Amino acid sequence: MTARIYQRPKNAMQSGRALTDEWLLEFAPAEAKRADPLMGWAGSGDTQAQVVLKFSDLAEAQAYAARYGIDAQVHEPAVRKLKLQTYADKFR
Repeated sequence: MTARIYQRPKNAMQSGRALTDEWLLEFAPAEAKRADPLMGWAGSGDTQAQVVLKFSDLAEAQAYAARYGIDAQVHEPAVRKLKLQTYADKFR
């Protein structure tokens, strides 16, 4: 069983940073999705793909993966660079 541990990114459509401090453990898909013959929707019999576990910090997520023998890869979040400027800087 493989999984990835990552921090939820900031929503691009809003300026707030809600829920960006929690870490998520998401399992990798075990089988490819296929089209349903009746409806045509994509789906698979893999129920692990629906499971997303939330943790308050990275160490807790790694400890959970180690406890249950889950091979987890950690994806560190990108460092945010703020370009602070004032309105008057546009006219210099």
